[in-house]
Amino acid sequence: MFAEWTTLSGEEACRRLNLDPARGLPEGEVQRRRQRWGDNTLAGAPRLSLLTLLLNQFKDFMVLVLLGATLLSALLGEYSDALTIIIIVLINAVLGLVQEYRAERSLAALKKLAAPRARVLRSGEIMLIPTREVVPGDLVYLEAGDRVSVDLRLLSTQSLTINEAALTGEAEAVLKRSAPLAQAAGTPGDAYNMAFSGTEVLTGRGHGVAVATGMNTVIGQIAHLMESAEQTATPLQQRLERLGKILVAACLGICVAVSLLGVARGEPLYAMFMAGVSLAVAAIPEGLPAIVTVSLALGVQRMIRRRAIVRRLPAVETLGSASVICSDKTGTLTENRMSVSRLYCGDSLYKVEGGKFLRQEERGWAGAGRAGAADLKLALTIAARCNNAYLEKGKPKGDPTEAALLEAARLAGIKEAGQDPRRKREFPFTSERKMMSVIWREESGRDRLLLKGAPELVLERCRYISGRGGRVQSLDQARRRELLEQVERLASLGLRALAVAYRDLPAGSAPEQPEQAERELVWAGLLGLEDPPRPEVLPAIRLCRQAGIRVIMITGDHRATAEAIARRLKILRPGGKIITGQELNSMDDRQLLRQIGQVQVFARVSPAHKLRIVRALKSQQEVVAMTGDGVNDAPAIKEADIGIAMGRTGTDVTREAADLILSDDNFSTIVSAVEEGRNIYDNIRKFIRFLLGCNTGEVLTMALAILAGLPLPLRPIQILWINLVTDGLPALALGVDAPEEMLMHQPPRGRSEGIFSGGLWLKLIVRGVLIAAVTVAVFALVLSGGDLVKAQTVAFATLITAQLFYVFDCRSSGKPFQKSYRPPNWYLAGAVLSSTVLMLAVIYQPFLSDFFYTVPLTLTDWTLIGGAGITPTLLDGALFLFVSGLPRFANQKAKLR
Repeated sequence: MFAEWTTLSGEEACRRLNLDPARGLPEGEVQRRRQRWGDNTLAGAPRLSLLTLLLNQFKDFMVLVLLGATLLSALLGEYSDALTIIIIVLINAVLGLVQEYRAERSLAALKKLAAPRARVLRSGEIMLIPTREVVPGDLVYLEAGDRVSVDLRLLSTQSLTINEAALTGEAEAVLKRSAPLAQAAGTPGDAYNMAFSGTEVLTGRGHGVAVATGMNTVIGQIAHLMESAEQTATPLQQRLERLGKILVAACLGICVAVSLLGVARGEPLYAMFMAGVSLAVAAIPEGLPAIVTVSLALGVQRMIRRRAIVRRLPAVETLGSASVICSDKTGTLTENRMSVSRLYCGDSLYKVEGGKFLRQEERGWAGAGRAGAADLKLALTIAARCNNAYLEKGKPKGDPTEAALLEAARLAGIKEAGQDPRRKREFPFTSERKMMSVIWREESGRDRLLLKGAPELVLERCRYISGRGGRVQSLDQARRRELLEQVERLASLGLRALAVAYRDLPAGSAPEQPEQAERELVWAGLLGLEDPPRPEVLPAIRLCRQAGIRVIMITGDHRATAEAIARRLKILRPGGKIITGQELNSMDDRQLLRQIGQVQVFARVSPAHKLRIVRALKSQQEVVAMTGDGVNDAPAIKEADIGIAMGRTGTDVTREAADLILSDDNFSTIVSAVEEGRNIYDNIRKFIRFLLGCNTGEVLTMALAILAGLPLPLRPIQILWINLVTDGLPALALGVDAPEEMLMHQPPRGRSEGIFSGGLWLKLIVRGVLIAAVTVAVFALVLSGGDLVKAQTVAFATLITAQLFYVFDCRSSGKPFQKSYRPPNWYLAGAVLSSTVLMLAVIYQPFLSDFFYTVPLTLTDWTLIGGAGITPTLLDGALFLFVSGLPRFANQKAKLR
């Protein structure tokens, strides 16, 4: 554990690791340690082979049922039925395989997070070696631009700053030092004398001793957490599995009941067994798994156009079920870059907005004015000159804070930068002084000290203040209190305050120590820096709230910063709670569960905390989406019902754990994906209503005919044709239906909500009964003429016609004749036309009619079929109008009394 190393001195750390800091490890000792600790690599997630991905497609319960039906059909000699079902199952498997294979192979491996080479001291010689060969006890040297390859206890530092955003979630660079801490660091963000694997060196240089390698590093521990994070079935997978089990139970029950009744009535046992098989074929919606897969795959393509990349098909729908979105702050809600937001100089407060500086006045914000421009120019010139950032292709690079200062100076028209021959000397920033200063040669030839640093400490060294218009005045106690109030005001906004000051040096003086130069300063201004919220996030959060989705911020940042950003984005509302990682440690699971419903912000949390939060939310039946970009987000992203990673700023390990990747790193894309997910689920309900309504009609058609002592009105091959082709195309067209207008005004579905909620069972059973009734009636009527094949053909055509009328009812929420507030579905019109043409081909094309046991029909037959086919739609509509009118009738009757 890294914490134990933070309180040791450098000498104690070297002694514990049996290291001579002057010569490093000898080669023999290196080999022994490599044998003991292994290579300095992370255990990457095992890649699934193509065969494994293919076999995974057959684990779905409905697919297993279809395979069972295939086997049964083959054993009974119905080889055409068996072949048809197996083709559908294979198409379904290939569709799922292609999508998942592409997604898996498009992602970088976990191991790419490690740096390729490291500078180490061995046997008294500094050498470059592959990072996998670094062992505990190696002395590792760092400089600007390096990626840290192991966890290091730093032994010496020179202005060493490291970007730890990927690990801690904090955008601000961390200044490192080598002195031991008074007490052990609780989190990596507090370990100022450590450098961690996977982080980046921004400025300065230093060296340290490797205290952990490979899976023993902090990143390695996060990888272990990812292994412990379980991937559970998505809500859609759970619902479809429940549906499959219900269908199998219903199918077996009906088959057994009808077969036993037939045998009891004196029918031959074999005939009743075959009738039961026909019922089973009719009851199972063979095309359902394939249509679900195709619908999800089409959703994936639509999401790609909306800049969301889906790695696993069921994740498309799962996001539509999300009731909670847990979002990291840095890089997700914010831009992951520092910028100057407020300035206080010349007795005025300014803000930066739209690339302009606005001054606060009584009536609001206005332009800076000439005097204000002079005050701003003085403060920002100091910020630009006392700076080690640099320009690369016109953009500031280097330490994020210094790059932000340089960017603000450029907005004010100041083109200078710290890297300039007029800069004669630098007194670098140290953790003790908490300031940096430079000596700059002015055009007059005189030297001026320019300084920036922590406001409280800079204020102690100031004797004067630059007032409005650049007038230098004495700095009295009242003005000092006023400046400290402004510091507190910036802190309350979640800003990091930085002071700038200057001093004109006496001619000929050349201070050698900072204490000699950094005194009797003129206070020039106060700058407030922040990692700004993304502009598109606030509207997206409003949409989430409108859709009944709760947004929780989870960040490694300090409480004050998290609170300020959360309030600006309206995540933290009146009555909402903030809990820190330290408070979370003091809670047991029961206490956390009692409070988590009111918590809107978690601050200063570790990866283990994030994992615990997600698990607590899931235990309360929430469907949890977790977004993030850093390594510290990866375990929680994997544990969540749907993990969302940032495509541009996200780390490889985070993308590896995610189900969904946002290619534009835009939080608002999540809202678009939620709408897409909801629409997909809505469409899945539509085609399930259609398919099962049709299947119910087929089962009841067969059952009623058997119970009435009639021959079978449909052959198994005809039922398969209806299920797979005639019903399949319209069902697929329902899967691409446009969303309803009010889709994002509805609350999210509950985790336990079934596919048949809202009375869907009743709707499809009623329609199934009506379809079966007209089909059996027509069959019996035509059969009275003595031609069984013609009667079966008429029943076949009547069933298809009734189902094609039914599909248009399924577009609405279930109310017949209800106006649908969405664009017309031309795919559905084309599918119905295609199904009609295919039905006619089966009846009139000689080869197909022989295969499907049909005969050509007359115009009189088609008149009967058309009238019977539309009857269920008319009766269902009339029944709905009657039932919906009963409450109004009862109310009127009560009023008359």
